[in-house]
Amino acid sequence: MNIVIVSKNEAQLKRLTRLLRERSAADRVSLLASIPDVFDNGVTPDLLLLEQEQTGEAELERLELLGGRHPNLAIIVQCQQQSPQFLLRSMRAGVREVLQPDDDAALCAALRRIEDKLQKQVTRKGQVLAFVSCKGGSGATFIAANLGYALAAGEQRKVALFDLNLQFGDAALFVSDHKPATTLSQLSQQIVRLDASLLSASMIQITPAYSVLAAADDPAHAADVEADHIDRLLTLARSQYDYILLDVGRGLDPVSVRALDRADLIFPVLQATLPYVRDGKRLLDVFRGLGYREDKVRLILNRYASSDSIRVADLEAAYGKHVYKSIPNHYEAVAASVSQGVPILKLTPHNAVSRALQELAASLAGETPPAAQSWVSRLLARA
Repeated sequence: MNIVIVSKNEAQLKRLTRLLRERSAADRVSLLASIPDVFDNGVTPDLLLLEQEQTGEAELERLELLGGRHPNLAIIVQCQQQSPQFLLRSMRAGVREVLQPDDDAALCAALRRIEDKLQKQVTRKGQVLAFVSCKGGSGATFIAANLGYALAAGEQRKVALFDLNLQFGDAALFVSDHKPATTLSQLSQQIVRLDASLLSASMIQITPAYSVLAAADDPAHAADVEADHIDRLLTLARSQYDYILLDVGRGLDPVSVRALDRADLIFPVLQATLPYVRDGKRLLDVFRGLGYREDKVRLILNRYASSDSIRVADLEAAYGKHVYKSIPNHYEAVAASVSQGVPILKLTPHNAVSRALQELAASLAGETPPAAQSWVSRLLARA
C-alpha cells in the first residue's frame, strides 16, 4: 500500500515508520508534519494515518475536505479521544477508524482490513489504442492527444497517453504547457521499481481523469527505452486505466513493434493525397506481414474535405479496407489548439473537428455520440 503518516511527533513518526516497514516491505511510506489540502504530486495514497494526541475540530474539517477531494483515500486517526461524540464526528468526516495511540495490534488489524478491501476492488483491464502516422504530418499526434481528452470527458473513464515517438515526441505539448517531471526514458531507467504510484507521479495531469507520459526532450535518450519496458509499462497501465493511447510515431523499431503487438486496436492516420495513399498501402502490408488481424487495424482519414479530389470511396478501393472514421479539415481551429497547447474540445467544443473526436470517442466506448447543438441552442445556453 501507499501510506502517508501525518504527525508532529518525530519519535512517533520514526516508530510508526519502522512498524509499517516491518509489517510489509512492499508498503511505500511517506511522512508529513501536517494534513495536506490536496496531494499535489498527482498520486493519491491508499491510506492517511493521522497520529496526534488530541485531534480537534480543525483537523477533522481538513480531513473531511481532503477525503472529498480523494474519495478512494482511507483515513485512520490515532488519538486519545474516544468519546461517542468524537467517534461520531470522525465518522462524518470520513475517518475509517479511530484507534488508541501505541496500539500496534489494532493498527495492523485495521491495515489488513483496508488491504482486503483494496484487493476486492474491481481491477481495470484497459484497452490499448495505438496511433501510427502513415506519413509525416498526418496529424496522428493531434488525434491521439485530443481523443484522450474526449474519452476522459465527464471523468467516468481514466485515460493515459504514452508518447512512444522516442526521438521527437511532443504529444504533451498538444494538450498542456507544463514541463513533465519525468519522461518515458527516465521512467525506463527506474523500470525495476515501477508501480502504480510511480507511474502516476511521472505523468502530466491534464484533467483528473487524463494523464500524459511525455517522451524525452533529448533524442539521445531514445535508447533508454527497451521493448521489454513496454511490456511492463502496458501490463501495469491496463490495471490502472480504462484506455491507454499510444502515439507511436512513424518509425517501426523493436519498441514500436512491441507496442503495436500489445495494442488492441491500431489506427493508421492518413490524408487524402497520393503520397499518403502510397505510404498507407506500404504500412498496411507491413501490418499484414506482422500477422495482425484485419479487424485490429482501423483507418482514420484526417483533414478530409468534400472538395478533395481523392474521395473516401477511392481510398477504400485502393486499400481494400473500410475507412473507420473521417476527421474534417479545419485548419484555423486545429492550429489555435496546437499553438496554445489546449485540447480542441476545450478551446472550441462545437467545432466540426471536436464533434468528430467526440463521435470517435463514443464509438470506441460503445456509447451514443452527443447530439450536435444548433447555434440557437448554444446562444440560449450562454444567455
